[in-house]
Formats: sequence, C-alpha cells, structure tokens
Amino acid sequence: MGSRIFTFRNVAVTLLIIYFAIFLAYPIYKAFVGSLHDWNPLVGTYDWVGFENFRQILTDGLFWDSMWHTAVFCVFATVFRVVLGLGLALLLNSRLVKCRDTLRGLFYMPTITPLVAVSFVWMWMFDPQFGMIDRVTGLNINWLHDPKWALPAIILMTIWKDFGYATVLYLAGLMNLPRDVYEGAAIDGANGVQTFFRITLPLLKPTTLFVVITSLISYLQAYVQILVMTDGGPGTSTYTISYLIFDQAFQKYNFGVASAMSVVLFLFTGILTIIMFKVSGDTEGLS
Repeated sequence: MGSRIFTFRNVAVTLLIIYFAIFLAYPIYKAFVGSLHDWNPLVGTYDWVGFENFRQILTDGLFWDSMWHTAVFCVFATVFRVVLGLGLALLLNSRLVKCRDTLRGLFYMPTITPLVAVSFVWMWMFDPQFGMIDRVTGLNINWLHDPKWALPAIILMTIWKDFGYATVLYLAGLMNLPRDVYEGAAIDGANGVQTFFRITLPLLKPTTLFVVITSLISYLQAYVQILVMTDGGPGTSTYTISYLIFDQAFQKYNFGVASAMSVVLFLFTGILTIIMFKVSGDTEGLS
C-alpha cells in the first residue's frame, strides 16, 4: 500500500513538473528570448538585436502613457472592488438582510458573465443618444469618445463586473470569524466601530491580501474590455500595457517589442506581488 502511494505521488509530481515546464517555464523563456530579437512571423524575421527592444520601449512615450493608464486602472478598480466587496459582505452578513443566498448569487452573477458580452452591454449603456447612463444621471457625456471619460467609463464597468467576487470572498471570511473574540469585545464594552477596525479588519487581512493581489494581477492584464469598447481610443487615451502588447504583437506584428513589454510586465507583476507579501508580513509582525 505504501509503495502504491509513493508511486502515485511520484507520478503526480512528474505531471506537475511537466505542466510547469510546458505551460509556464517555456512561455516565459520564449518571451524573454523573443524580446532579444527583431521578430516578425509574417515576413519570417528573427534577427538578434540584444536589448534594443528594451531601449526602444523605455524611450517610447506611448509605453509610459500606457503604464500610467494601467496604474490608474489598477488603483481605482482594486480600491473600489475591495471597498464595495467588503461593504456588501458586511451588509449581507448582518441580521437586517433576508434571502442572503439569493442576493449573494445575484451579486456574483456579473463575475461569471463573459467579459465580451458585458462590454457590449455597457457600450450601449454609455451611448450618448440611446444609453441609460446619461438618461438616469441627467448628464450629457459622450463617454467612450471623450479622452477624459473613456478610461473612467471602462473602470466603472470593470468595477461593476468584479465586485461580486470580492463580496463572496469577504462574506465567506466573515462567516468563519471566531465568535468568541466578538463576545469578549462586547464584554469589554467595545462599540461597533471599534470592533470593526480592531477585530474584523485585522482578521480579514488574509482575505484582503488575496483580493488585492489577484485584482492587481488581473487588472494589469486588462485589455478585452478596452478592445471591445474603445479599441484603445479615443486616440491612445485608453491604452493599457496589456492592450499595447496586444497591439504591438497582433496588429503591428512587432513580436520582439511585444515580448520585451511582456518581460517588463512580468517583472513588474512579480516585484509588486513580493512587495505586497512583504508589507503584509511586516504588518502582521507589528500587530
């Protein structure tokens, strides 16, 4: 029996290594090697250029504009995802709300709806003539064709689609918090605000860290909604780094430049994740 378990474990580890090598390690290696070449599959070029592609993107204004748009997108979408998700989870976890399971399903439904379909629906909602956004708010904004409002419009749609994911995670976390801690706080005379900031938030720190990290990684790769709703426009006002990579690779066929951008994005994502874990660890050490 022990030998069978040992054999099964070896097979599982081997399959995991093969999966990692084929679907993770090799694409990363291929992207890095491609970033050092002038690579255009249409004409068959694959010429060594060293770090020229990196020099080109680091001196390209559009690259830095796209990085700025990505930063704005990530910060606002992540913050609102966390705040709305936690707020609704607290509401659903209270005794004031009935039909908790039904509401949880309704809030989560946009998360599992295909992003392309959601993008097309919100395109219609943002239409200045027929859309409901301007009619309900009384505004007169050409959302997706105004450089000032196109990116905020996409962020708003993304927040609406994704906050249900955070709500479900926070609700699961709230339902598993130890009751005895709250009973002790009530005996000590702590009010609701003190209990929330001194007990609930610290205990939900792992959930918050998970939501923030997964949100940042997801939003760093955002391009589908941009492709559908604005195609990077008006002008380049909604270019994010992932959309710029898509544009360079599959519209301009500069695979070498796109690979260099992918390497930069990969390194940035890794560094950001390490920093988040480091900050979380330091905070836990102080608490």
